Amino acid sequence: MNRAVDLVIIGGGSAGLSAAKSAYENGLKDILIIERSSELGGILNQCIHNGFGLHKFKEELTGPEYAYKYISFIKENNIPYLLDTLVYSISPKNKEITYSNSEEGYTTLKYKALIFAAGCNERTQGQIMTPGERPNGVFTAGLAQRYLNIDGYLVGKNVYILGSGDIGLIMARRMKLEGANVIGVSEIMPYSNGLNRNIVQCLNDFNIPLRLHNTVTKIHGKNQLEGITISDVDDDLNPIKGSEEFIKCDTLLLSIGLYPFNAMLKNSGAKVNLETKGAYVDQNLETSLDSIFSCGNVLHVHDLVDYVSLESEIAGKNAAKLVLEGRKIYDKVILTSHNENMSYLLPNEIKVYDSVENILFSFRVKKPISKAEILFKDENGNIIEKFNKVDLLPSEMVQLNVSDLPLNDINSLKVEVRAL
Repeated sequence: MNRAVDLVIIGGGSAGLSAAKSAYENGLKDILIIERSSELGGILNQCIHNGFGLHKFKEELTGPEYAYKYISFIKENNIPYLLDTLVYSISPKNKEITYSNSEEGYTTLKYKALIFAAGCNERTQGQIMTPGERPNGVFTAGLAQRYLNIDGYLVGKNVYILGSGDIGLIMARRMKLEGANVIGVSEIMPYSNGLNRNIVQCLNDFNIPLRLHNTVTKIHGKNQLEGITISDVDDDLNPIKGSEEFIKCDTLLLSIGLYPFNAMLKNSGAKVNLETKGAYVDQNLETSLDSIFSCGNVLHVHDLVDYVSLESEIAGKNAAKLVLEGRKIYDKVILTSHNENMSYLLPNEIKVYDSVENILFSFRVKKPISKAEILFKDENGNIIEKFNKVDLLPSEMVQLNVSDLPLNDINSLKVEVRAL
């Protein structure tokens, strides 16, 4: 079966839904969302805790409530979507994708624009190569969250958590509320990788200890987890001999980071940002592939779903403009870069047109900075824009909506974060 659609969106989670809503509101009606799961909403469906929507909707919502605001829009406006559908490949040259599901079988779909919003994956035990066997009882925090919140299955009774990512912190509280004994959390870095509010609400409020500069150095048990060894680490993150401590537990939850699920776009020939592992994009969130956009956690990992929505609205708007108005000619391309205090910066380049709208810059710092200035400099080191910020943390992405940059007068742009 062969089909054609103006805009196809791969991924029906927060990014894909936000992009679809934005494209529709900007005049594009021929849209198809493709989701591999059995329902729209993505990871939000298992996040039954509150704390979502404070920036976007000015109210505190649970994950399913946040998702419902977009799902209801999709359904009310009859925007088509496919569930339980797996996309196999993207062919940028032919502007088509291939997918399959039980009803249509193997299908080729042509598009005029495509938004890749496939989300991210959790890092696993194998990726950090912890010594020991691979017994039952070791889970990623997100998988444990799904088992508990969707399937109603408590994965263990005596729990230890490696890594202080937000899902791990939230699961510490969740397991505690369900009657499990949460022994503690180890974080290899000298600071937490979760939001401050989650440290307070999920650990401090429940007297769950957080060990910084500490990690799991051995897993004990062959068929079932019997315990772990934890150790302090030095400034180079190497275990300190003599600091070992055995912890008896039946469950280890891994909250050791997320990474963009970007393999399909990469295999299609998209240029990859080596710092984020997502796509290389311009200010419109268009990738190096013609008419293909990327947004959300598949582009770079976010800490707040509100920011996913904001970013994905940009992708949806620009995809709609491309289809409805055609491609505009740009005068030049300005490459962006950053200094050593930042782990990455988006966008990677800025295309300069007759008129350029506000540009959303996103970045993370490498280490905590209590007071900072953010400088935008041209190729000669001249400051063309400046912002002051407080309490910058690696766990919290910074987004700046910047206008009135003198793009016609510069050839490159460097963003620097400096401690005051």
